Amino acid sequence: MIDIEIMQDASEIIHYDFINIPLAIQERLLSSFTNYRALCHWHEDIECIHIIDGEMHYDINGKKILLKKGDNIFVNTKQLHFGYSNCKKECYFIVVLFHPDLLKCSQKIYRQYVKPVLKCTALEYLHLKEGTELGTSVSEILMQLFKLMPHCSQPYGYQAIGLLYTLWDLIFNSVKDSTQFENIEKDTDIETQRLMVSYIYQNYQENLTLKDIAAAGNVCRNKCCKLFQKYLQQSPIDFLNAYRLEVSQKLLKETSYSITEVAAACGYNYISYYSKIFYKKFGVTPSTFRKKAQAAADTF
Repeated sequence: MIDIEIMQDASEIIHYDFINIPLAIQERLLSSFTNYRALCHWHEDIECIHIIDGEMHYDINGKKILLKKGDNIFVNTKQLHFGYSNCKKECYFIVVLFHPDLLKCSQKIYRQYVKPVLKCTALEYLHLKEGTELGTSVSEILMQLFKLMPHCSQPYGYQAIGLLYTLWDLIFNSVKDSTQFENIEKDTDIETQRLMVSYIYQNYQENLTLKDIAAAGNVCRNKCCKLFQKYLQQSPIDFLNAYRLEVSQKLLKETSYSITEVAAACGYNYISYYSKIFYKKFGVTPSTFRKKAQAAADTF
């Protein structure tokens, strides 16, 4: 839910804001994502979101959480997740991502207070609601981090790190005595889903079939479809097309490839089919989209 690049294993490259500090802070509108839906992804960073206005659903390993105005969510490392609104309602929110290495000023502190949270398989996320003591405290910290955003330089970095330690103290103390802090057996379905999503990201340019995608997860086609519906609310082929079209948008905006070349680079052998599903998803043809993108770029 931030400015990132999705790698071929479905993980993200995160572009950090602070010099030499693995921390990214952004404000976003859900409408900036195609059809008000981010692509499914994961990363090693901790992700925290604060809803400033509106609402959205957040999917974490197939669990669906409704985030309302004032709510926060803490997403642990390496979780499959994405935000969306099926009703296409606007949501204005801030995202804070930071790598756990930021909390390694002391190996003893890291081993005792940080690593247990990162390794806790039961702790996929925390929904920190508005109006609760913990939710209010977390909101205040995230907003303070957000206010540092215009000053993304080294002199302000120590303030950001201090706030992150305060945030971690709140998170750790909220779960240390709960059953949520206990490890549970890993869900093999999540790993299977990760493998199939990664396969699509790695091979979207090829002529992929449902059989190919299922084989990547070592499951039958029926199981493959069930897992995609469970975790992504889409069929495997719909997800494949969604990613291909996202890539094609980038190529239309940033390259001089012909429409035919863009289609081929994204796994479409027939330009007519590519144009048809592009129009169905975005409401414009690829050529019209390119012209609008170029016109918008020329205004800056």
